[in-house]
Amino acid sequence: MSSKAETSIPVPHPRETAVLFGHRDAETALLNAYRSGRIPHAWLIGGAQGIGKATLAYRMARFVLAHGDPLAPAVQRAGSLNVDPADPAARRIAAGAHGGLLVLQRTANDKGVMRTVITVDETRETIHFFGSTAAAEGWRVCIVDTVDELNPNAANALLKILEEPPRQSLFLLVSHSPGRVLPTILSRCRRLPLRPLSKAGVIQAVSQATGLASDDPSLIEAAEAAEGSVARALTLLGGDAVKLHHKTAALLASLPRIDPRELHALGDALGGSDKVALATFVDSVDRWVGAHLRTEDPNADLPRLARLAEVWEKINRAARDTAEYNLERKPLVFSVFGMLAEATR
Repeated sequence: MSSKAETSIPVPHPRETAVLFGHRDAETALLNAYRSGRIPHAWLIGGAQGIGKATLAYRMARFVLAHGDPLAPAVQRAGSLNVDPADPAARRIAAGAHGGLLVLQRTANDKGVMRTVITVDETRETIHFFGSTAAAEGWRVCIVDTVDELNPNAANALLKILEEPPRQSLFLLVSHSPGRVLPTILSRCRRLPLRPLSKAGVIQAVSQATGLASDDPSLIEAAEAAEGSVARALTLLGGDAVKLHHKTAALLASLPRIDPRELHALGDALGGSDKVALATFVDSVDRWVGAHLRTEDPNADLPRLARLAEVWEKINRAARDTAEYNLERKPLVFSVFGMLAEATR
């Protein structure tokens, strides 16, 4: 792999990102609901990974915490959820230090290894958060990034507070797979689906994040393969990453047939320690499986889809172990395609 493919591009965290590309209708829906004075207390922001869901959630949290009165003239005149980065609320959110914002997300365990789920103990922080006076009688906002990663006990703990939301509370639940969220949680949320960005939108967003010119050939190539995801385009930047994506996609398209020689070649292409290559491979597999699980065909083979969903979870666990413990990549490739071939026969 070339050094260009191995270069990690620094990208601002969504809490630090002031600009949102696309999703104008979704932003307007949030703004109009807030300034009506009757905003639903919980929103499920759903859509493909890397298209701006968390950025929109932080953008909404920033606006609410900067403008606590929905009927104030500044809110009523606002044309978007934009908040000046120099605003005190924006600065505190960017620093992860705003008393009115709680973020539930996966954290590292005592050994420094990232957990695979959001735990019930972390979710129970919402009880203290919404029961405290830390927000100084103002709005309190909870972002769950992502609700897909709540373990069953954590999901039930969140459900309890969603059922009896405190006054001036707002929940923004991010989900890559809204169809897999507990129906009891879904029933208590206003759903806000986001669509993948256009190719032009991806180019604009990546150009803003990286400083690359919008006509840079590597950027255009990454945007074409990104399927509307800014995060995916950033991962694919660099010719080797795009080639690896196409190689993986071709092998996935041939399932359940497997060519061992092609798998060996793919394993070699992943290299020994290239994090970008591994991320590209895992992302390509993840999106392929996700697309098959999201089928709306009423005649779909449900037992086959159930097998595929079970395999998907195993693949993600194996990929996380490979990344965290720097394991050999070729066994992962053979294991992933072996499981997928069995599940798709």
